[in-house]
Amino acid sequence: MIQFNLLPDIKLEYIRSKRTKHAVMIISSVIAAASLALFVLLFLAVNVLQRNHLNNLNKDIKQDSDQLQSIESIDRILTVQNQLNKLTELHDAKPVASRLKTYIPQVTPAQVSFAKIEVDFQTSAIKFTGSADAFRTINQFVDTLKFTKYQSETSEEQLNAFSEVVLTSFGKDDKGSSYVIDLKFDPIIFSSQSEVKLVVPNIITTRSATERPDEGLLSPLRNTQEEGGQ
Repeated sequence: MIQFNLLPDIKLEYIRSKRTKHAVMIISSVIAAASLALFVLLFLAVNVLQRNHLNNLNKDIKQDSDQLQSIESIDRILTVQNQLNKLTELHDAKPVASRLKTYIPQVTPAQVSFAKIEVDFQTSAIKFTGSADAFRTINQFVDTLKFTKYQSETSEEQLNAFSEVVLTSFGKDDKGSSYVIDLKFDPIIFSSQSEVKLVVPNIITTRSATERPDEGLLSPLRNTQEEGGQ
């Protein structure tokens, strides 16, 4: 009869499992200790180091503020600085009045002359006063203003350049017909923020198409805002 002694194998298996358990406990203890150390470091960083850093920043801010307050006329200096910062904004908002000398020949019939052109950029209004060879030419001028559009360099859309075009008064004598025309214009056509071009309907033969506009055509230009400020 043959017998096998299994105790040594069971004992070896027990020893191995005990060693494994001991190793797992050691590793778990190391991980727990590392986690606790990391938590302590984070706690110190948030509640000690960061708080000290904020306190130092507050001290620096207060010190700099006290130095500024000690400067004489600091309020006046800051006011001037704010005004200087707004100069660029004010310059960009200023209308480009010189464009009027380009627009006028494009929309004016060759037989129309001006005695006076008044422009008010605050109300976006223009008043033309002048004369023409015939009343028909004045009507052509009015129609051209009504149907003239503009197009900006950033858009394909064409919009009305002028609105509320009204022949306020007219007359006739041996030398021809006189007129006064009032209208509103879209402020964008004079904006420094946008380059625009006029799209003039093919109703008339304008000065820009028949001749180079002379200085006499545009010499009566004046800005009613400037006159009001004088």
